[in-house]
Amino acid sequence: MSEGTQHHRRVVTGHTAQGRSTVVSDGSVSRAFDFEAVPGMSNELVWATDGRGRSIEIGKDAEGLSYVPEPAGTRLMIVRFPPDDVFASPDFDPQAASIEQSELLPGLAELFEPDAPGFHRTPTVDYGIVLEGEITLHLDDAAVTLTAGDVIVQNATRHAWRNPTPRPATVAFVLVGASDPDPATQA
Repeated sequence: MSEGTQHHRRVVTGHTAQGRSTVVSDGSVSRAFDFEAVPGMSNELVWATDGRGRSIEIGKDAEGLSYVPEPAGTRLMIVRFPPDDVFASPDFDPQAASIEQSELLPGLAELFEPDAPGFHRTPTVDYGIVLEGEITLHLDDAAVTLTAGDVIVQNATRHAWRNPTPRPATVAFVLVGASDPDPATQA
């Protein structure tokens, strides 16, 4: 996250050999990083499950783990979006940002449209909760501004996130792999 802030704490529960509930781990999110090419942007992959609901071990080098879950799989991410003026800065290098995104966000980076910066569509139902700041969700035919405490349910739609304010915005996302990502069948 930005200088002076810490990544989120993750507490994971489980069971002892005797079947009693316990804390299995308590510490920082292990797959958390700040983008170098996009100052002020960070991503934390907090937790993941496969299509059977089994937890997937997440480490900094989780080779091959897609940020887009398979059907019935999940991903919990916390994303910090910098103000849009970061992208308008003469120092911003879109090619470096794209390369970094490809390295750090496997499965998701490939879905971003090269001719429409920020726009993408995932085969998921996403629950987003704005933790801090203000952010605008752009769709094909609408734009909705969300503030801290607002919740969005994003049904496999083409979308982009923009932060027109001078302060960062942080959003927690739960992505649920959809068994039918066809937009014609989504409510």
